[in-house]
Amino acid sequence: MTKNATSANQNGQIVYRDYDQQGLDAQYNNRARFPDFSIHFDHWNQWSKETRGRVPGKLDVAFGSTAMEKIDIFPAPDHGAPIYVFIHGGYWYSLDKSHYSYVAEGMRPHGVTTVVNNFTLAPEADMDTIVDQNRRALAWLWLNADSFGGDPSKIYVCGHSAGGHLGLMLLATDWVAYGKGLPADLVKGVCSIGGIFDMEPIRLSYLNNTLHMDKDQAKRNSPLHQKYRTAAPISLVIAVDESEEFHRQSKAMHTHWKTLGYPVESLIPEGLDHFNVVNDLANPQCPLVLHQLAQMALAFAKA
Repeated sequence: MTKNATSANQNGQIVYRDYDQQGLDAQYNNRARFPDFSIHFDHWNQWSKETRGRVPGKLDVAFGSTAMEKIDIFPAPDHGAPIYVFIHGGYWYSLDKSHYSYVAEGMRPHGVTTVVNNFTLAPEADMDTIVDQNRRALAWLWLNADSFGGDPSKIYVCGHSAGGHLGLMLLATDWVAYGKGLPADLVKGVCSIGGIFDMEPIRLSYLNNTLHMDKDQAKRNSPLHQKYRTAAPISLVIAVDESEEFHRQSKAMHTHWKTLGYPVESLIPEGLDHFNVVNDLANPQCPLVLHQLAQMALAFAKA
């Protein structure tokens, strides 16, 4: 946490927008807001173990040299399948790709290959490194798609929470810097579920005790402050029970994308919160699965 944020906490001063330190922290403390979070973590872990036991997959495939630079691939039955990349949540400091294997069961019946990637967690890695690792994972997928039967021209990304932030950062990537021949539109579309798009309030909150971002790092890793080279469609999913700040961030990203003239859809599922909004993604007929499939079809057709 910054010195100014700590001082504001002690003096009851405004830290960000209309929030003092306690108020800002409460807006982003999802574990306190939804105290049953650990039950969801346990469910995701169990469901994913079951998925890995019954769905063919290539696990812990290295895309880089460090221990966390690995992906799990669940290929579709047919060669040349679209590639659905799921980026895990956990506020950049917790959880693992192994918690989200279950999402493959929602996509595989539709002929879509699912990839779940890992990245080094904070505080061992800073935000620049985390974003870079996700970009390198996508570059590896594009270059090696044929090895697992995927179509590199049909890559779509979904991310939950911190993963929703990282998915949008992928759209702001100069792919030429990550490999010769990589196309500017390597990622054809993104679904961000409960994502963060302005990192400044994160920097000013309790979360920065772990993330250690300075102001410049927060800005260069904020989707709202990026340049986007392609007009990829995005979906912004924000559960109805999310905090006011999460809803504000989603609205700001929607406005930004619309101002650019790019296609954007916002979804506000009723009766769901930050965690259980992803619980039904193993169901091939889940509304959110079907929504993403429709967006994929549109994005791939325009590419």
